[in-house]
Amino acid sequence: MKAINHRRRTLLKGLSAVTGLSAASALSPFASFSSIAAPLPPRARRLYIDGLSFLPDDLADVRASGLDAFLCDISAIETIEQADGTLNYKRTYKACLDSIQQAAKRVSEHPDILLQGLTGRDIQLARESNRTAVFFQIQGADCVEDDSDANQWARVDEFHRQGLRALQLTHHYGNTFAGGALDNDANGGLNKPLTNHGRALIAKLNQANILIDVSHSSAQTALDVAKLSRAPIVQSHGAARGIVKHARCSPDEVIRAIANSGGVFGVFMMSFWLTNKAVPTINDYIRQLEYVARVGGVDCVAIANDFPLRGQENLLALNNDNAQGIKEYQDWWYSLRAKKVLGFDAEPRHVVIPELNHIERMSRIDDALAKARFKSTDRDRFMGGNWQRVLNQVLI
Repeated sequence: MKAINHRRRTLLKGLSAVTGLSAASALSPFASFSSIAAPLPPRARRLYIDGLSFLPDDLADVRASGLDAFLCDISAIETIEQADGTLNYKRTYKACLDSIQQAAKRVSEHPDILLQGLTGRDIQLARESNRTAVFFQIQGADCVEDDSDANQWARVDEFHRQGLRALQLTHHYGNTFAGGALDNDANGGLNKPLTNHGRALIAKLNQANILIDVSHSSAQTALDVAKLSRAPIVQSHGAARGIVKHARCSPDEVIRAIANSGGVFGVFMMSFWLTNKAVPTINDYIRQLEYVARVGGVDCVAIANDFPLRGQENLLALNNDNAQGIKEYQDWWYSLRAKKVLGFDAEPRHVVIPELNHIERMSRIDDALAKARFKSTDRDRFMGGNWQRVLNQVLI
């Protein structure tokens, strides 16, 4: 096991969504201001909330993104080679506790730009003061795997005190709580259910008012969580299997179960999970949103990123040349093809939608929805209103 002793946002900039690693930097077209005592007028346009990104190295990115709020993955990891030779990324208690403390410190040092989101009400507070609310999330519950009823879930409580407001159960592969989307038996997938330990964790997260995120979980785990949770659940970042038949994409019954819980399904930017077309465009992203709306209803549709705020950095450096950019994912992809994981038999041809691999992706999605003749009220929901509703309900 090789420990990685610095924050997730500084690691392997190109492998964000596949490995859960990223970083960012950018320029800002927005004017800055020095004190929240004299805030700029509130933003006039509709609410923009991103379901998953990271604290950028250059906080000018936050201004340039136009976001009112985002779920911010603050994970810190260790790289683990599994018995079958594939790599997994374990979020340990010590590493994640250190990273959440560093993230909170950084947010507190920039009160003119950022507001640490602790309750859903902080979205409106940030908007009124022309700041961005940042809700801390961890992509995998390995950091609390030693917790149980026996120790009264002390580590969950500690993370909540430090500002954790959303917890993903697993990342790609199963753990003591849940099945992972990429668990496999070479016969179509294991589709592991929520474990008894996982059931106890769900009860604790409900009690602590921490948002439950089933991204990267197996379909059966997601269905189990939806039935068990007393609060809305989310898939902060994912895509529809009805469009791309892949283990990392969610079948209709999962989208529907999340919607029925009162939660949201965030569609992310990983283009090889958005479309089978050779050349991805923004219309393929809109098609995913349309599909989720058709299956789960307009109240469950949300936007997610899963890259740094300004985009997938290696692709930006390549001027969004997908033919070159896909090469960094091929070893990982082919290793899972060898295990016969669903969908990896297809050849990956791209990583990003060029129009959306950009700091202004939210406004571009908003404009594309308008061109696709979505109602203004539905655009309000998709671009941030649905996220705001769920965060208001869960984070109290």
